[in-house]
Amino acid sequence: MTIDTAQNRRVTPAGQRLTIRVSRGSLSFSAVNVTGSGNSVDFEPYTVKSGMSMAANLREAFKTASLPGMNFRRALVMVDSPVLLVPTDLFREADAEALYRHAVTQREPDRVAFNVLPELNAVALFAINKDLRLVVDDHFADVTVNCAMTPVWKYLHQRSFIGTRGKLYGYFHDRKLEIFSFAQNRFKYCNAFETSEAHDALYFLLYVWKQLALNPAHDEMHIVGDIPERDWIMSELRKFLMRAYTINPVADFNRAQASLVKGMPYDLVTYYVKGR
Repeated sequence: MTIDTAQNRRVTPAGQRLTIRVSRGSLSFSAVNVTGSGNSVDFEPYTVKSGMSMAANLREAFKTASLPGMNFRRALVMVDSPVLLVPTDLFREADAEALYRHAVTQREPDRVAFNVLPELNAVALFAINKDLRLVVDDHFADVTVNCAMTPVWKYLHQRSFIGTRGKLYGYFHDRKLEIFSFAQNRFKYCNAFETSEAHDALYFLLYVWKQLALNPAHDEMHIVGDIPERDWIMSELRKFLMRAYTINPVADFNRAQASLVKGMPYDLVTYYVKGR
């Protein structure tokens, strides 16, 4: 990192990229070590002000937060918004917006974007708020927009090949629970449930398990993230399933420095350790 003395700004190297993670109620910034703190990743959560749009919060953050003030030229925006998965062989880019609008209603102020997931033979359609995208475009010359779940799906898909047992995954974040499973390099199941309550989460996990006809004596359930009442949920799951586990990112990623950053969402940790 250098200092632009003429304008009194902190200037990051040309190749550096700021990651902006945006969800319905949270905003954070991160980057591969630019502050010289000794950590592999600098992470800065931003306190979202209620009563202001996320675009307005982002404008304010560019004025007051540390990482956005470093004059990055490139940005990755990781968006947590409803996702529509389309099989690759059925996807046509020209139809993306119509498909998404039909499946996810009441999101008119948004732009529809997509990520191709070749390993899973799927395309993930999602949305980013138009005003927020304009704010990002005003500040960066090079902007990439990704679905926040992409690194999680890709990594846990790879992890699902360990052993021969079927696996069901649950990721808790942003007051919701994403549940998904894979089979033969495709999604077997993928859905999101709005909840931050342990009892509701337990019901959703066991209901999906039953829907998929997984074997309680043989197959596995793995949950990760900001798990409400973790000990209670695990105790209840183990009353019904022989193999229910929590994923510890620190151990799973062999104490990679990104996994040690306090408060960083699992999708961001996975992105920095395993890539998009």
